[in-house]
Amino acid sequence: MSLTLADIDRLAHLARLGLQPEERTRLCSQLNDFFGIVEKMRAVDTSGVVPLAHPVDVSGDMALRLRDDVASEPNQRDANQQSAPAVESGLFLVPKVIE
Repeated sequence: MSLTLADIDRLAHLARLGLQPEERTRLCSQLNDFFGIVEKMRAVDTSGVVPLAHPVDVSGDMALRLRDDVASEPNQRDANQQSAPAVESGLFLVPKVIE
């Protein structure tokens, strides 16, 4: 599949983009290069390959090295709420918008 400049013009119109002539040409070339890569990927025989639900599935039972879930920043709630128009019990108060 390859795009023409007319296709690029139509896409630009649908996306409400104002493209200059050199941008149209460059975009057409880049998109056609992308579609070429997709065609190469489609040509690969993937029969018998089980799809992965997650990239980590390929590693088997390998344990991930995750950092400990600890707070690394000090609590600055009071400092952050100083500019709020209304605060109560550490919560921002906002106007009621639904009755």
